[in-house]
Amino acid sequence: MLYSILRCWCQAVEALVTGLGRLVAWGVPLLALVVAFEVVSRYLLNRPTVWAFDVSLFIFAYVGALGGAFAQQRKAHINVDILYLSVPPRWKHVFNLLSYLLGGFFLVIVCHLGWGKMEEAIEFDYRRQSEWAPSMIHFWVMIVAASAVFLLQLSSDFLQNLWQLMTGQPLLDDRETGGSA
Repeated sequence: MLYSILRCWCQAVEALVTGLGRLVAWGVPLLALVVAFEVVSRYLLNRPTVWAFDVSLFIFAYVGALGGAFAQQRKAHINVDILYLSVPPRWKHVFNLLSYLLGGFFLVIVCHLGWGKMEEAIEFDYRRQSEWAPSMIHFWVMIVAASAVFLLQLSSDFLQNLWQLMTGQPLLDDRETGGSA
């Protein structure tokens, strides 16, 4: 019963993060198009836009923040390999669990502070200090959402590592985790 519940949770989180990661990846070519448009407008047509810089900053922030959980899922974040690769698999799981707890602590703080900034942005109509002056509400909503999704991914990773440490068996196989288990 516990195995089924944990497995279902991890599969749902893996599917959510994979879908979000693939969706956010479309921001990279969109960012390139915005920057290319601004270059053409500014240097070829001598008519710079007031919005392209702000839009490119927002797209970059979205890709970076919302892509963090996907990078975590794919084990693409940095690691202290000199130590990590020299220990047995059981110790790797212990290191992972400790790093997930530390990362989760940090993300809870980011989520909490982001929520407060989101409320302020709504109440005081925060705007970016630029000529175009777009609203900042969406940015703080994205920070809260990104940290929450990253926390979900860390919960899945934590449960998978804890299960493997306790039972010696993987909770999900490589196909279910994108080959990153």
